[in-house]
Amino acid sequence: MIIIHARMSVKPEKKEEFLQEIEAVMEGSRAEAGNNSYDLFQDPKDANSFIMVENWKDMEAVQAHNASSHFQKFSAAAKEMLSAPLAADVYQGEKLN
Repeated sequence: MIIIHARMSVKPEKKEEFLQEIEAVMEGSRAEAGNNSYDLFQDPKDANSFIMVENWKDMEAVQAHNASSHFQKFSAAAKEMLSAPLAADVYQGEKLN
């Protein structure tokens, strides 16, 4: 299992646009064959900071996701909406129970 934490800082004036764009990414990503979960969380102390917590079956699923049209569209648009480059941490894990 591959787990990704993608941190995003959004320009305040682009927050509504970001939320609309990210909704389409979440819908498309959740429908992908190798996706276990794809959830966005907002920092309670910073209304413009978000983290996407992704859970994928394997690295092949991540690679397919990265090549998907909905992710590519968001990645291109994100450059204008984010106040800093997206920061992602990738982990390999296994369910213990």
